[in-house]
Amino acid sequence: MIHTLRDIRTERLLLRRIREDDLSAVIEIQTDPATHEHGGPPPSEEEARTLFAEWRRQWAEHGLGYWMVEESASGTVIGLGGVRYKEIEGETILNLAYRFRPSAWGNGYAMEMAAPTVEWAERELAGTPVVIVTNPGNTPARRVADKLGFRLYREGPYREGGKDVPAVFYRK
Repeated sequence: MIHTLRDIRTERLLLRRIREDDLSAVIEIQTDPATHEHGGPPPSEEEARTLFAEWRRQWAEHGLGYWMVEESASGTVIGLGGVRYKEIEGETILNLAYRFRPSAWGNGYAMEMAAPTVEWAERELAGTPVVIVTNPGNTPARRVADKLGFRLYREGPYREGGKDVPAVFYRK
């Protein structure tokens, strides 16, 4: 089923569908080592291109996916995030994720992006759980999960890409 997730405007942000001309911003954000301080090494440029194509495909197939996050006042892309379908250990979930440029950190943008995204997903896709999967040491992401009303429901590694990934899982 294709859903139509439309752009969302918040007080300071525009959350919009990823476009072809966003490739360079995605590569910059994804390959920046600072944006991966709570996980493994950043992807290579080629791996970032593959992620970008996967995210665009998710939009084409399902009408939802990760947004580009722009500051409304400047029109500057400061990050990306949203929900997309993912299968983890046999369960189809909506993975809530985000990654912002370091220059945008500490401004509450993750909450401002995530709250309306979760509201939309819970309203429109009520049968699919929204899950936050994060590294156990990612304290900022865990705080966002708490503020959104998510609760820890599982700890431990899961298999992704043929390897065990350490994680904590949050769900409403």
